[in-house]
Amino acid sequence: MTTYLLIALGGALGSVGRYWAAELVARWMGNQFPYGTLLVNVTGSFLIGLFAAGTGSDGRWPASSSVRVFLMVGVCGGYTTFSSFSLQTLSLLREGRPLQAGLNILGSVALCLAAVWLGHLAAVGWPGRNG
Repeated sequence: MTTYLLIALGGALGSVGRYWAAELVARWMGNQFPYGTLLVNVTGSFLIGLFAAGTGSDGRWPASSSVRVFLMVGVCGGYTTFSSFSLQTLSLLREGRPLQAGLNILGSVALCLAAVWLGHLAAVGWPGRNG
């Protein structure tokens, strides 16, 4: 139960951080391109890499599994799930599995784009839609 509470707390902090960062960038750079989302994905990927390597048993700042779950699953997961995707893809590459890494990249992008398109179609074509 404690693990789930740590994930929930970290997720809440990460989600608020994502909203704050994206809004700040949108105010500064405008909404013509999703700069905020790009910034969140890049910084989240950096942070999960830092936490994964830095807090592991052989890292600079060894931490308990509870701290790692709070930071990596909670905070980074709430901030952006792209960070998990990035870390998992890096792990595949480091394990000498470039084909699986490439499939993860292509599959994630293609399937997620298809899923968002299908979700959009389902909502637009849903019976009883206003307008």
